[in-house]
Amino acid sequence: MALFVQRKPHRTLVTDGVSSLGHVVESLGVPLTEVGALVVDGREVPPSHVPKPAERLVVRPVERPQRVPGAPLRFLLDVHLGTLARRLRLLGVDTAYESTDIGDPALAARSAAEKRVMLSRDRGLLRRRELWAGAFVYSTRPDDQLHDVLDRFAPDLRPWTRCTACNGLLRQATKDEVAAQLKHGTQRSYDVFAQCTACGRAYWKGAHHDQLEAIVARALKER
Repeated sequence: MALFVQRKPHRTLVTDGVSSLGHVVESLGVPLTEVGALVVDGREVPPSHVPKPAERLVVRPVERPQRVPGAPLRFLLDVHLGTLARRLRLLGVDTAYESTDIGDPALAARSAAEKRVMLSRDRGLLRRRELWAGAFVYSTRPDDQLHDVLDRFAPDLRPWTRCTACNGLLRQATKDEVAAQLKHGTQRSYDVFAQCTACGRAYWKGAHHDQLEAIVARALKER
């Protein structure tokens, strides 16, 4: 929470007597996605509450792990979080990703239509009311981003079950089934393959497998 409000933790605010508490909090730079509870004079109130003079407000952060009721936990990431998207897919987490900038309205609409948690560093996007749910990604480093998302939402992990390119599910495949995608050296050196059931992309334990194994091992260890 301190990231958004670079001021003293206690301060006096003057409101117009009309704006909702949610609007007041967001005007301070805090997306409501990062607010766990709004407590006025010891009682929890909704964001629609209109503050009155002399009320004391406490803004509590989201509790971890955060539960998102109403649908299976799945994510939608904007164009700036491609590495995070691929790592979540590597861990078997249902993760949609827009590789081009389709605009905030379209992202919010997809979040609502597919009931996906919107992950973004764009505060303006996270303020859109039509979002199904959302969360601010605090770091710019993929390692820290992944740790934060796993810590906040505690999704079920099923490594090596999703396509890192398109999010489709993987199945075991024979060498003959994926031969068209293999160079001669790969055909000679590898015998175990998987293939995406959605886009057809082939997978095998290639040169970067140790790096991917390290990401998976670290994620499982931190659970």
